[in-house]
Amino acid sequence: MTSTADRTELFHALHRPGPLVLPNAWDVASALVVEAAGAKAVATTSAGVAWSLGAPDGDSLQRDRAVDLVARIVKAVGVPVSADIESGFGRTAEEVAETVKAVAEAGASGVNIEDGLDGGVRDASEQAERYAAAREAAPELYINARIDTFLRAVGEPEERLGHALDRAAKYLEAGASGIFVPGVIDLGVAKELAEGIGAPLNVLVWPGAPAVDEFVAAGVARVSLGSGVAEAAYAVARRAAEEMLTLGTYSSVENGIPYGDLNALFKN
Repeated sequence: MTSTADRTELFHALHRPGPLVLPNAWDVASALVVEAAGAKAVATTSAGVAWSLGAPDGDSLQRDRAVDLVARIVKAVGVPVSADIESGFGRTAEEVAETVKAVAEAGASGVNIEDGLDGGVRDASEQAERYAAAREAAPELYINARIDTFLRAVGEPEERLGHALDRAAKYLEAGASGIFVPGVIDLGVAKELAEGIGAPLNVLVWPGAPAVDEFVAAGVARVSLGSGVAEAAYAVARRAAEEMLTLGTYSSVENGIPYGDLNALFKN
């Protein structure tokens, strides 16, 4: 197996010039499916992870359960793993550092840490302290600093780009490796962000968003599906349940991965 250090070095390199395309996973099975499809890395979705473990998204999941899942995914796949750890599973910078250290020790090559707080965003200077603590805890880790001004519609629309760029500069100075700005699918805005940020830019996509190649042309280095794959999988489960319980038929589970193919992904 490739060492954690080698995987982490590779994960950094995959961002330059990119694109690093990440259909996010939420458990070992989905991580193996993503890897088998040809992904160069596996990234978790915090929402999908929380749901699969019986908790709502939003820092409700216990840290040890999240770290345990990261460790199991790392053990199962052969590519680098990046863990979405919400806002760090900690109220203080010191607690965020503890989380990041544990995730790094579990074998992850990267983390996402968001700056959203109570429907808005955390004070930028306070958030920068959290990134600085994370960097000190794991010097080699790829730290993807998530800026939620667009996703949470913070402030006036015409001010969000400037606010995002200001936050990005602070977070990079504090030790972040790259910047994640979910909520941006306008290619013009993505281009301005990419040109104004001195580090790889990550965007979140969903049905109707521009294609990966269009984002790459705008300067984006990393494209993620976030919780979208998990939501689609659970939608199949709901459709299948409703169809079977109401109609007594089973067409909703057509075109699933054959049992043998899925089972073969798991190592003894």
